[in-house]
Amino acid sequence: MEWQTVAGAVKGLKNKSFSSTDLIGEYLERISAYDPKIQSFISVRRDEALEEARLADERIQKGNARELEGIPFAIKDNMTVRGGKTTAGSKILEDYTGVYTATAVQKLLDAGAIILGKTNMDEFAMGSSTEFSAFGPTKNPHDISRVPGGSSGGSAAAVAADFCAAALGSDTGGSIRQPASFCGIVGFKPTYGRVSRYGLIAMSSSLDQIGPLTKTVADAAIIYETIAGYDSRDATSSQQKVEHITTQKADYLKGKKFGIPKSFLGFEIDASVQRAFDHTVAELKKAGAEVNEIDIPMSKFSLPVYYLMVTSEISSNLARYDGIRYGTRVDAENLLAQYIAARTQGFGEEAKRRILLGTFTLSKGYWDKYYKQALAVKEAIGAQFDEALSAVDALISPTSPTTAFKIGEKFNDPLTMYLSDLFTVSSNIANLPAISLPLAKEKMPIGFQLMGKRFADSSLLSIASACEDLFGSSRPAKSSSPV
Repeated sequence: MEWQTVAGAVKGLKNKSFSSTDLIGEYLERISAYDPKIQSFISVRRDEALEEARLADERIQKGNARELEGIPFAIKDNMTVRGGKTTAGSKILEDYTGVYTATAVQKLLDAGAIILGKTNMDEFAMGSSTEFSAFGPTKNPHDISRVPGGSSGGSAAAVAADFCAAALGSDTGGSIRQPASFCGIVGFKPTYGRVSRYGLIAMSSSLDQIGPLTKTVADAAIIYETIAGYDSRDATSSQQKVEHITTQKADYLKGKKFGIPKSFLGFEIDASVQRAFDHTVAELKKAGAEVNEIDIPMSKFSLPVYYLMVTSEISSNLARYDGIRYGTRVDAENLLAQYIAARTQGFGEEAKRRILLGTFTLSKGYWDKYYKQALAVKEAIGAQFDEALSAVDALISPTSPTTAFKIGEKFNDPLTMYLSDLFTVSSNIANLPAISLPLAKEKMPIGFQLMGKRFADSSLLSIASACEDLFGSSRPAKSSSPV
């Protein structure tokens, strides 16, 4: 039962090739044996998952199975689950228990999915390596001396290590796609507003989006169709109809037009990534696709706009964690001392760094100069991407300028760490759907990114499935020996 895709597991359960109890039990044993070295999970629902698997088997036996009945999933630990631990990777929430379930998670549960546990992440999704977690770093299953990417590194590692059929992550500037690239799997960020953010602990409310990390594009499509749709509890949720996705073969690429943003060509990237991307472009052309450079002048401002917006919104969103309203209470001699102690002890260094930066950009005399200006530039960037996408079917680039780096290599160099998002932040700034696909790896996995038109998620997934047919799908990581 190793390397089960969502579609494959659904078929296996339907044909009674195995039971949900067998499937869940196998994954729980793998987590128990291998995850102590990889540390992809913060918490595991062992007893609850086995009981839910027993009930799933009863439903399957009676012919009442739902679309994802008995399928094992992992959930990034910034999505609330009622009655379950939800930490957002932070010490300040280490004792927090969810009082309601996030809409995206609830939709999976309503479809019959079984949650194996909550995955590790950079604290409040602040990071590109999953080293900034209060519960220790997650390791890349392909090489445990390297990072899995971030901030959804725990979810990516769990899928790549075959600890679950698929996982949910969140993406603010590349936090689904970059770890998917580092771990050699598929990571899909839907259009902003396409998936409800209700129950997602916010980092940057203007940019956060929930999406799947999977072994195949077909699985990403299945999960997307399950979790997408309007939610009245999320003011940013779109009422546009969710279109059905049709997966395609490589011949679908014939006549398709792809654009490479010219500004991306000036970025410094690893030689291995450049070789893989050049090969990708050549193969697309062989398949009959048209690939040309395309000018999006303002795209070069995406990264500075992103970090201005993100730090500002972090400062605002994290103000509630004071040890009174939210967060672990710390005894102190007076109220101010209690606030200071709770936040000093509860937040890690990266969270403090971004809070301070955001507090500055939102301060009197600087809000207009920085945050308001960033919003204006964001709109201009989005308009230029819309114009560019009116001439092509998708934009292409590497997902990340590097492969997975060594644990600790960039930990004390935040500016270099931030450059991991060079290719991914533009889709968040422009509110576009984007997906990372695995390419044939050299020493470590390398990802290839596609960006599509706003709310044309179904079309992007169809193109991605054709690319997957051309380049090949993900393969399981060679996990280290059991502990």
